[in-house]
Amino acid sequence: MFELTDYLIAIALFFGAIIYTSVGHAGASSYIAIMALFGIDAATIKPTALTLNIAVASYSSYSYIKAKLYDLRLALPLIFGAIPTAYLGGMVNLPDEIYKPIVGVILLLSAYMFLFRKATNETQSAACLGASKKVAIGASIGFLAGLTGTGGGIFLSPLVILLGCTSAKSASGTASLFILFNSIFGLIGNAQSIGYLPNTIPLYLVFVLCGAFIGTRLGTKHFDNQKVRKALALVLIIAGLKMIFTA
Repeated sequence: MFELTDYLIAIALFFGAIIYTSVGHAGASSYIAIMALFGIDAATIKPTALTLNIAVASYSSYSYIKAKLYDLRLALPLIFGAIPTAYLGGMVNLPDEIYKPIVGVILLLSAYMFLFRKATNETQSAACLGASKKVAIGASIGFLAGLTGTGGGIFLSPLVILLGCTSAKSASGTASLFILFNSIFGLIGNAQSIGYLPNTIPLYLVFVLCGAFIGTRLGTKHFDNQKVRKALALVLIIAGLKMIFTA
């Protein structure tokens, strides 16, 4: 039913899900990078990444909430701002020559975050910003997430920590919730592209959910494997450069 290449992609997605969910992300950046490296068509990448994100973020959100590693006061205004813009971003289907460079830059930024972002366990306050500013931040990241097929967590997590809105521990669950809603409404906005979902999507879903099962357990125990993160960053860099220079 499936070819060897399909299983290789699924295995790569599995490891991407482990690493990303261990830090509270759903893994869209890694899924996009992996699909780009395997030469999957750009029209297929966006809806596939969003679909995988929804499945993974649903499970990781449940796990982080159960572990009480989230900040609802911070998440709600961010999500409120993101829902309409993620939908609008999802409606936009950019031509390859524009979409690929944008996503390539995001992949390179994701690699930078994995290489140089330093975690902090300091307790912070969700009162760091007014509600309107949180909504504006959510709206901005939501549109970019819907436009590119990512969840937006790679931007949100370091930003809220940098602004002193939450601790690194609470940022994980907060990002998972944010990513879940971004991905759902981004896919709804991009509903016409669902026809581009590959017939391998059930296989991919099984593997990323298995990865999420492992990753969230590692994340709730504050797992941090620098060598693995650096390896993933290298994959993101290669895929990002490929997306940029093959546009």
